[in-house]
Amino acid sequence: MPELPWSASRGTGVGSLPGTDSKESARLIAGECADFIHLYELPARGPGADMIGRTGGMLSAVSQEFSIETTPRGWRFVPHAGKDTRRAQSFLNQDLDALEDVTQGYAGPLKLQVAGPWTLAAVIELSSGERALKDPSACRDIASALQEALRAHIDQVRRRVPNARVVVQIDEPALTQVLEGSIGTASGLSAYDAIDEQVASPILAGIMNAIAEAGATPGIHCCAADAPIALLAKTGAAFLSLDFLHELDLDELGSAWEGGLGLLAGTVPAIGQGAMSDTRASAPVRELASRLGLGDAQYLSQVVVTPTCGMAGASPQWVRTAYETVKAAARVLRGDEEGDRDER
Repeated sequence: MPELPWSASRGTGVGSLPGTDSKESARLIAGECADFIHLYELPARGPGADMIGRTGGMLSAVSQEFSIETTPRGWRFVPHAGKDTRRAQSFLNQDLDALEDVTQGYAGPLKLQVAGPWTLAAVIELSSGERALKDPSACRDIASALQEALRAHIDQVRRRVPNARVVVQIDEPALTQVLEGSIGTASGLSAYDAIDEQVASPILAGIMNAIAEAGATPGIHCCAADAPIALLAKTGAAFLSLDFLHELDLDELGSAWEGGLGLLAGTVPAIGQGAMSDTRASAPVRELASRLGLGDAQYLSQVVVTPTCGMAGASPQWVRTAYETVKAAARVLRGDEEGDRDER
């Protein structure tokens, strides 16, 4: 099990933020997530700034055949880089430049988010108009290119922020649908065949291994209500990022948690208004830990509190409120503040 790059409960973000100003977002993250910075995405800037476009730009940088372009339905692989690929790469470079400016001397964990191989295959079309998920060979090629792209990305980030402890979160929001066989075909009249766990797991394990070999800490984010926790826990991930506001499989989660996996626990809604108490935000973790018998400091130190995913649609004020709340909830889990007071 890879060693976790944090020693106590902390707070950080999941990925996307509202707005279009990269420098402003970098300053926000450096201020609000000062002890666990993450590289943000700003999808409001348009295609290429989103999770899929960003990762497609990274793939193209190591293999031209995985360049991307927009279609009326989303994204498609093309054999040569065009304006859409170049725009995605430009957005990433802007964000890395801004992040570098605000992280001089930073020596804590720094989390990157990259779309995972199964979500890429489920979303991006081949030239035929069908999703790459239809072609097993294409799925394997995407995973192989992603491994190489991750090594290059980690190396680039480490050059920019040399003292940071790099953490890589592989985002797999479509994984449950891939395993269920509920991704629709181009015609809309049927769905692609379900991918067996015996096929899905080695692909993810290869990604985790590539990240670890590059000297970073690998983990997987899946925001689905029925996230396949047992499968994810066997891929070599050091942590899982899950939506704790969903009903999670307690047996699978307890086994992963007790086995030493870190947990990025989404306990603060991505979109909201007003205020939220630290007690309420920490409650899903505290209550679950109590039910599982994992409430001592050893296990709580494995937890990082986050908002749930989807913050790109939040108001700027709620973003600040959410970040303040996850930090406060993390303090409760660390025991710096009394964790059993009444909800405000």
